[in-house]
Amino acid sequence: MYEIDSQEMTPDFFECWKAAGMHLNAQVQGGIQGWLRAHPYPPFLEHLSFRLGNQLFFIRIIDVDGKVSGPGTMNGLLNLANEANGHACLMPMKKSFPGRKWCSEEGGWGIVDASTNTPVDPTTLVSVDKIEMTVWETHDMAVQVVREHLESQGHQIMSWQNNPRVDPSLWFVGKSKGPEWVVIRSARYPKKEAQRPDNWDEITDHCAHMSPVGHFASVAFASTDQVFSSKDEAPAPLWRGHGLHVAFLGLE
Repeated sequence: MYEIDSQEMTPDFFECWKAAGMHLNAQVQGGIQGWLRAHPYPPFLEHLSFRLGNQLFFIRIIDVDGKVSGPGTMNGLLNLANEANGHACLMPMKKSFPGRKWCSEEGGWGIVDASTNTPVDPTTLVSVDKIEMTVWETHDMAVQVVREHLESQGHQIMSWQNNPRVDPSLWFVGKSKGPEWVVIRSARYPKKEAQRPDNWDEITDHCAHMSPVGHFASVAFASTDQVFSSKDEAPAPLWRGHGLHVAFLGLE
């Protein structure tokens, strides 16, 4: 386990964040359909992220005047993009006059490469190439499956994060009206379920100051191209943006 930034957004940065998200959404007819992170709640590695076609984009928002700063770090952004096989981007924003509204400082999409500072147009990076999903992506999808399951049961989600190396993955308000936590793991066919982590006692001790009530969730994936014809059949790759079968039986 390791710590990531759990600092909340300041009210000033929240306004900047909203304007940045609206600007990005306006770049695609009908809006971006593949948002990965579009909520303002901690913990933070990136401020916004989305999938377009077969490409992932992770964005850190910066105030060009340096008066407002957001949570998280540049190292966190770069490490996340590397683990997820995506693009680390910066989005320079400026509070302009009149009206003191936040606006994108760059043209077009308004984002630049975090390493080279050159403009990024996501549409030019999308291709027809098949890209296999990373461990980060399957874990992110597993967290989404569990989150939607809990919400369908009427539970309030307190927070969640999609880093497979950080536990727990999710906190929610349990039936006793107190906080409960969930450790989530994903598995790929031919495995039918994921294994609990070896450091379960360490995770329990780490969470004890908040709640002694914890759960484990296994979410298994298989490609919709999988034939399931025999035990010797090779597993079909999980391609980014392609269909998946999901196996999830609830919390343990």
